[in-house]
Amino acid sequence: MVGASFSVHGDLTLTNLTKNFGEFVAVNDLNLVIPEGSFFALLGPSGCGKTTTLRMVAGLEESSSGSIAIGTADITYEKPYRRPVNTVFQNYALFPHLSIYENVAFGLRRRGVKDVDAQVQKALELVELTHLAARKPNQLSGGQQQRIALARAIVNRPALLLLDEPLGALDLKLRRAMQIELKWIQTEVGITFVHVTHDQEEAMTMADTIAVMNEGEIEQMGSPADLYDNPRTSFVANFLGQSNLIMGSIIGGSGREKVVDIFGSKIALPVSRNHAHDSSVLLGIRPEKIRIAAAGSSMYGNILQGGVVSDASYIGVSTQYQVEMPWGQELMVFEQNDDGTPPLAKGDPVVISWEPIFTFGLPGDQDAGAGSEANPDSE
Repeated sequence: MVGASFSVHGDLTLTNLTKNFGEFVAVNDLNLVIPEGSFFALLGPSGCGKTTTLRMVAGLEESSSGSIAIGTADITYEKPYRRPVNTVFQNYALFPHLSIYENVAFGLRRRGVKDVDAQVQKALELVELTHLAARKPNQLSGGQQQRIALARAIVNRPALLLLDEPLGALDLKLRRAMQIELKWIQTEVGITFVHVTHDQEEAMTMADTIAVMNEGEIEQMGSPADLYDNPRTSFVANFLGQSNLIMGSIIGGSGREKVVDIFGSKIALPVSRNHAHDSSVLLGIRPEKIRIAAAGSSMYGNILQGGVVSDASYIGVSTQYQVEMPWGQELMVFEQNDDGTPPLAKGDPVVISWEPIFTFGLPGDQDAGAGSEANPDSE
């Protein structure tokens, strides 16, 4: 039995975890191991099952089947207050009538901890808010309240800290500052953080490992770089950033590279990034990996001729081009505004190219638009 002293530690292990709401399967047979001391993100659109998973771990939702363990301790049926887990919510959930000091001290006092003052001071120092200890929550900004909610959770030294869209109520500038701060705090305290978010940038900035969830299942799990550079499904490719996905056919190749035919053009695809099951392939390339130049320019690598600029948008750091290809598909190209390429205008004929190593291949029977509707960047 797990004691309220939060003495249990180890990896978080979810085994065949399932949650049904009537006929609806919110989480479907989830198997997952989150290493102790890591910063882990569950990323996905609304309704994908990530928050339900978090609530089952916290004990706020009962699983339909499967088990939850921290280290060797099975906590599947433990009451929430007996789990070595604390949760930080988007709405902070601070006690409005208590001072900041007493908000942080609350959990320690409930557990009968004697040396409250030293631990509260240490937690407030960690979030750099010792000077606000005597204030009430309504006297603090949203960012300060979030840091106090974090201090209150950390002070109990749980085995696991669950973060449920913790930065969702903050404005963009503060949210980005808090992303860096949260990662630093996690490194300092060494507690396992499990962060639920629909914000791809938030997950990629902070997490060591990301699990992309879709319809109650994990589509793909890995480091931010792995997921972005080498997606295995169209959903991951579109949800985590933006992708150009073009239908093609694998027609040959050596041991290290496949050759893909795209409407008459031969494109090199690294074998290590080919996830197609047969010759039918959705060939993918990220917009910022593509070079663009006026038609007739000398290019190298994978080359596609015959494009025409259908739209150009200057957004400061880059110019975003829509390029209509001869087969009717529009491709996205993000060109850095570093004086390397003269600006192109709508209607200009162009040629595009990219390094073969940046190409990835997905199963040809997948929906090329999957995940794009759920991606905030695609709106």
